[in-house]
Amino acid sequence: MSDVFSSLVGQEEAVATLRRAAAAAAATVRGEEAPPGAMTHAWLFSGPPGSGRSVAARALAAALQCDTGTGCGACAGCHTTLAGTHADVRFVVPEGLSIGVNEMRALVLRAASVPAGGRWQVLLVEDADRLTEAASNALLKAVEEPPARTVFLLCTPSTHPDDVSVTIRSRCRLVVLRQPPADAVAEVLVQRDGVAPQTAAWAAAAAQGHIGRARRLAADPQAQERRAAVLGIPRRLSGVGACFEAASALIEAAEAEAVAAVSDVDSAERAALETALGAGGTGRGTAGAIRGAAGALKDLERRQRSRATRAQRDALDRALVDLAGFYRDVLTCRLGAQVAPVHADTAPTAQAAAARWTAESALRRLAAVLACRDAIAQNVKPRIAVEAMMLALWRG
Repeated sequence: MSDVFSSLVGQEEAVATLRRAAAAAAATVRGEEAPPGAMTHAWLFSGPPGSGRSVAARALAAALQCDTGTGCGACAGCHTTLAGTHADVRFVVPEGLSIGVNEMRALVLRAASVPAGGRWQVLLVEDADRLTEAASNALLKAVEEPPARTVFLLCTPSTHPDDVSVTIRSRCRLVVLRQPPADAVAEVLVQRDGVAPQTAAWAAAAAQGHIGRARRLAADPQAQERRAAVLGIPRRLSGVGACFEAASALIEAAEAEAVAAVSDVDSAERAALETALGAGGTGRGTAGAIRGAAGALKDLERRQRSRATRAQRDALDRALVDLAGFYRDVLTCRLGAQVAPVHADTAPTAQAAAARWTAESALRRLAAVLACRDAIAQNVKPRIAVEAMMLALWRG
């Protein structure tokens, strides 16, 4: 039977650290002496996209609530934690572009209470780099003076001060996750998802070690079509007009993907809220209740717009990662590096481009894609950033 840590691919060192922490936490709950330094009240999981930051944090949260103290994956504590329904585990998953101070204060206050199950109160913050400054300060106060049975699990792309404050980092145990190797990701796709070995190897390489993306590419024809359209961009950049057309197509594709990702959730949320507010009712005062609920509906619409914006940014970033992979392949071909290509299916195109461009030109194009990602992360309008990138790619 697989335990909660088996979903972490290619992270042997991190898994060993988390197993020791879970064992020490279980000893503390039983009133026994725990190994010194194995367990702490605050953890910071850092690593590139797709490395499994949130997976590792959820696995530790499940192990802390495990009935056996090992993260067995079979008990009620493990199941409810991984399903997001455990009474003593709070998940903070930002729907918009940031996590506000009011939300963080309420969560910190709740996490300070006594565990209902007698084990641990766990506050797990995915994308802790999206905390506003005020929210970060509210969390810092709790991390500095933690309750006896409260554990904070934070996930960030890096430990750079732009992602997480130095003061919070200094009070956390750091768990650094690496990008899983493509062969390990392919093995997971074959064994757990039943993907054909050839398809699994292609998807793992194309996703650049991102397990979730590899699964989508292996199973979703639309994801494959979107990737193919992105990788066709370098051939389309024949002039200034073509650059702007390519930028518009990329932005519109990201918007369409975002709408598809959130539309069902948005509709279900709105229907549930309207029902809770009395929609469809016929009793006395129902009409007045609906009119008075305009504020709640506006708040829901605001949150949904924020979530849609984030979904669009995420979809666009995935496209930019694919594009960066192509120019990386061109550069490695030009330099004659003996490394496997990121996009094996476009290797002939990359080789043809390498024959025309200098290494410096390929590197400038790669840098332009990475600069576009950074600009969007700094809240530059996506269309402006993408148009500037397309012009840079055309000029070389």
